[in-house]
Amino acid sequence: MKIAFVTDDGKTVSAHFGRAAYFLVVDVEDGRETGREMREKMGHTHFNAAEHTHEEHTTQPHGFDPQSQSRHTSMLEAIADCSVVVCGGMGQGAVFSIRESGKDLRLTSEQSIDRALELFLEGKLDNQAELSH
Repeated sequence: MKIAFVTDDGKTVSAHFGRAAYFLVVDVEDGRETGREMREKMGHTHFNAAEHTHEEHTTQPHGFDPQSQSRHTSMLEAIADCSVVVCGGMGQGAVFSIRESGKDLRLTSEQSIDRALELFLEGKLDNQAELSH
């Protein structure tokens, strides 16, 4: 199994999916970590500023319009081989995109990737839905 932690530094879980620069992908076999790999993550800075605003969308909530869903899909391409995504927070549109991709999403207030991994492996890393916005 591969777990993708959204991060800027490889040590802490990012509080914002769209703004983070990397995924730290942790390989797990038989309940133990077997490897780590930093992968670049597309984020808001990779898209034309004119294409991405946080203004109100008249027809759909923020993050659910076709352009946003396309951006989320692009962000997830780097972790197509991962079954779990761990992040500190994200918008509802990103939550929808990740779940639609079939990945297990865990939003957590735990900042340490090492501790979040430990909790996940113990079955104690609960999804904190209130961290979506």
